[in-house]
Amino acid sequence: MREPAKPDEGGTVDASAPAVSDMDLLRRLADANGVATGTWDWYGTWREASGPSLLRVLGALGLPVGPDSDVDDLRSAMTATEEAPWRTTVPPCTVVRRGSTREIPVHVPDGSWVTVSYVLEGGGRGDLAQLDRYVPPRTIDGRPVGRATFEVPDDLPLGWHRLVVTIEGGAVHSGALVIVPDRLEPPALADGKRHWGVSAQAYSVRSRASWGIGDALDLADLAAVCADRGADFLLINPVHASSPVAPMEPSPYLPVTRRWVNPVYVRPQAIPEYAGLPERLRGKVEELRLAAVGMDEGGSLIDRDRVWEAKRKALEVIHDVPRSYHREAALRTFTREGGEDLANFSLWCALVERNEDLMLPEDLSCAGSARVDQARIDLAGRIDFWTWCQWVADEQLEEAHRVSTRQGMGIGVMADLAVGVHPHGSETWSEPDMFARGMTVGAPPDMYSQQGQDWSQPPWSPRALERSAYRPLRDMLRAVLAHAGAVRVDHILGLFRLWWIPAGAEASQGVYVQFDHEAMVGVLLLEAQRAGAVVIGEDLGTVEPWVRDYLSSRGILGTSVLWFEKEPSGWPLRAEQYRREVLATVNTHDLPPTAGYLEGIQTTLRDRLGLLVEDVETVRGADRVELEQMMARLREYGLLTTSDPSVREVVEALHRYVARTPSRLVAASLVDAVGDRRPQNLPGTNREYPNWCVPLCDAEGSEVHEEDLPGDVRFDALLDIMEQDVR
Repeated sequence: MREPAKPDEGGTVDASAPAVSDMDLLRRLADANGVATGTWDWYGTWREASGPSLLRVLGALGLPVGPDSDVDDLRSAMTATEEAPWRTTVPPCTVVRRGSTREIPVHVPDGSWVTVSYVLEGGGRGDLAQLDRYVPPRTIDGRPVGRATFEVPDDLPLGWHRLVVTIEGGAVHSGALVIVPDRLEPPALADGKRHWGVSAQAYSVRSRASWGIGDALDLADLAAVCADRGADFLLINPVHASSPVAPMEPSPYLPVTRRWVNPVYVRPQAIPEYAGLPERLRGKVEELRLAAVGMDEGGSLIDRDRVWEAKRKALEVIHDVPRSYHREAALRTFTREGGEDLANFSLWCALVERNEDLMLPEDLSCAGSARVDQARIDLAGRIDFWTWCQWVADEQLEEAHRVSTRQGMGIGVMADLAVGVHPHGSETWSEPDMFARGMTVGAPPDMYSQQGQDWSQPPWSPRALERSAYRPLRDMLRAVLAHAGAVRVDHILGLFRLWWIPAGAEASQGVYVQFDHEAMVGVLLLEAQRAGAVVIGEDLGTVEPWVRDYLSSRGILGTSVLWFEKEPSGWPLRAEQYRREVLATVNTHDLPPTAGYLEGIQTTLRDRLGLLVEDVETVRGADRVELEQMMARLREYGLLTTSDPSVREVVEALHRYVARTPSRLVAASLVDAVGDRRPQNLPGTNREYPNWCVPLCDAEGSEVHEEDLPGDVRFDALLDIMEQDVR
C-alpha cells in the first residue's frame, strides 16, 4: 500500500499519490456528483464520510474512480463531471411543473443552427422559443461546442411528451419532456374534512377458510368490516412479488420486484375456473389447503414456504382448466399490457423455479445473457403459468379495493410501496444497468437502530433513471396504484437521497447519495393524479425541515407517529401542534403493538439479541421517562383519570390523543384494536426474530381470525373512538 503523499512545494498533492491524500479534492468531486461528504448523527455530531467509502460510491455512479485511484484519477473525474452536460445534445429527461416555464440547454457544434420542438403524447406538437442566453463555447475532445437555450412554455398539458432537436446538417436528437402537477389535489380529500382508517398487515389477518396466510379474500372482508364501521381507508403492507421458490422472503419490504405482486395472496377457490373443476380435483385442492394450514395450533407463526408449496400446486390444477372466451381475452389483454416487463418477470420465475434458487447460472444471470432466448422457448409452458398467476392475483386484489369503495370507503385500500428490491430479484435481472453495482441501501445509526441498518437492497442509479426518463419509477407507480386509492411511500426520503453502503462495509460506513427529487416527486404526482390517488410519504427519522415543507407544498401528506413526535424538551408533542397534512398513528410496523411497547418489549428483545449499543438499564430508564411523560400528557388532556390504568385504557387513550390532532388522516392499528403484543418486525434483525411471520393475536396470544372481528369488544371500542373523535 502506498503511503499518503505530502503536498509538493507548490502546495498541490502529487498526482500519483493515493486519492485519499487529497481529501479536499475528493470532497469537491463528491459534492459535484451529489454525494454527501458526511452526516449528522443522532447526538448532533457531524461525522465525516471516509475516503474509501466516497471512492466506492463515486465509482458506482459511473465515475472512473475506485479504492485504488490516485489523485490524477480524481482530477480526470472532476474534468469529466464538468464536461458531462456539454457532451449531451439535449437532456435525456426534463420534468417541468404545469404552469411553469423551463430553460433547456442544447449543445451543438459551435456556430450551427438548431431548432427544438415538442411532441405531445396525444399527438399535438409545437416549437420552443430560443432565448437570448449567451454562453461561451467550450472545447470538448478538441472541437468547439456551443450552447443554445430554449424555453418550455407554461401552457403544456400534463403528460409524457418528447423534445425533438434538429441540428444544421440534419442530425436529430430527442429527450423526454414530462409535465407534472404543481400540487396533487386528490378527489378523496377535496372536502377538506379529516378521515380515519385502519392499518393492518394483510398476511397476518387469516380467516378459517384461508390457506395459512391472509389473502385477497380476507383483505376484501377486512375492508368491508372496517368500511361498515365508518373507516375511509385500510392501509396494508406491500404485496409486491417475492421468490417463486422456497425460501420465500418473509419481508414485504424486500420484494424481487415492485412492478408485480405476490401470488401467495390468491385465494384459489375464488378463481372463476375453480367452479369448472370436477369433484375429484376440488377434493385435491381442499387437501392442498389443509396441507398449507398444517396441524398447527391457532396463533402459530406463518409458514410462507409451506403455504406457497401447497397453493402453487392448487393453482397449477386450476390453470389447466379451459377458460371461457371472455376470460381468455382478458388474459391476453393483461399479457399484452404487461409487455416486455411481464414477459421477463414470468421468464425469470420459470428460470428460478427450474434452478430452485435465486442465484441463476452465469449464462442466464440477466435478461441479456446468452441462453435467455432459448430459455423462452424451452420454458414457454411455465412462463404462461407465471403470467396467469399475475393475472388472477391482480384480479383479486383489484376486487378487494372495489369492495372497500363499494362499502363506503372514501379512499379504499391504501397500498404500501417498498423502498427497494432484492439484490437477486427479477428487477435486477431484467435491468441490471438501472442499479448501482456494489451498493446496498440502508440507514445510518439512530437511537432505535444504534448500529445502523443495511436493508440489502441495491439502489437505483440516479443517472440511469434520468437516462430512462424515469420509466421504471413510472411503471412501478402505475402498478401499485392499479388497485388502490392511496399509496404510502415507505422512506419517501429515498426520492431525495439514500444511504448507500458499499458491499461488505458496516452500515455506519455508508454515505448519502442525492436523487433529483424535483423529477422523482413530479413523476409520483403525475401518476397519482391520473389515478385519483392520495399519496402519503413516510418522512420519519432525520429529516430536514425544508423536505417536509416541500412535500406538503406538493400535496403529499407526511407521517406522524405518536412516539416519535417530541417537543425540543423531549416531552410528547401536544396534540394541537401536530402537522395537519399528515397521516397520524400511534405506532408503525417497525414498532411493537402498543401493548407490547408499554411493557418495553422492544428493549427486552433488542437486549436479548445483542442489538443495543448502550447499557440496557440506561435504555430502560429512557423508556420509563418516555412512558411517564406520555402518561402525564394523557392526564393533562383528561384522557386518563385513574392512577393505575389498565393497558387497554392506555391504548385507547393514546388513540383518542391522536384523534384530537388536526391531522388530515388518522389510522388505528389493527394489532392495537385486538390487544396484540408481539412485534411484526424488529429492525436490525434478519433470522434472529420471526419478522413478518406473526399472525394477528389477542393479548393472551390466541389468534384472532378475520371473521371474529365484527363484535370483538376491543375492536369495536377502538373503532368507536376513531368514528367519534376524528371530526
